[in-house]
Amino acid sequence: MPSIFDSVTEQLSGPNLTQLSQQIGADEATTSQAVQAALPMLLGGLARNASSPDGAASLGNALNEHRDAMQNLGGLLGNAESGPGGGILGHIFGQKRSTVESGVGQATGLQQHQVGKLLMVLAPIVMAALARRQQAHQEQEVPLPGAPTPAQAGPGGLPDILKREAQEAQQRAPTGLGGLLGMLDRDGDGNPLNDIGRMASGGGLGGLLGGR
Repeated sequence: MPSIFDSVTEQLSGPNLTQLSQQIGADEATTSQAVQAALPMLLGGLARNASSPDGAASLGNALNEHRDAMQNLGGLLGNAESGPGGGILGHIFGQKRSTVESGVGQATGLQQHQVGKLLMVLAPIVMAALARRQQAHQEQEVPLPGAPTPAQAGPGGLPDILKREAQEAQQRAPTGLGGLLGMLDRDGDGNPLNDIGRMASGGGLGGLLGGR
């Protein structure tokens, strides 16, 4: 199964990339680079949120609300502001959302408001890709007789899935992203993903991402 990085970048190619670039007001090459630069930020923040049992359970519940986001890609590309992306970003990054937007802008040459629109499109797509990855993970697990099914047992390996996906996205990000990752590595341990995660507001994801 392709990684979340590959799934999202494949979805946002061709005509979809053209539409996305038109919405944010940038050329396609820069828009594509910005997508690749933003994915480690989003996956890193989600990985941090899922690092606690409560956070993983809350995120697992929220994923059910976003499984079909890719099927509504046209709506997201047409009007990101009306979708759930803003709420998702608020819970991933909290008050540091503008810092992430500014950093991605510095790495790609986009204005902060352009990055903001891009992230509002990306967030629900990433959630949908993560939901599919979690489902595939659950289907591969074969419980012992009498044991609960993966869906009953909990959030289906989300912490491990997100850790792997975030690390791969970081490795696959454009070369020019190095400065941004360094800026976000606040504690100097060489791993910006934990620092990105600390940007989260601390609230559970389920309340807002579930939206109901």
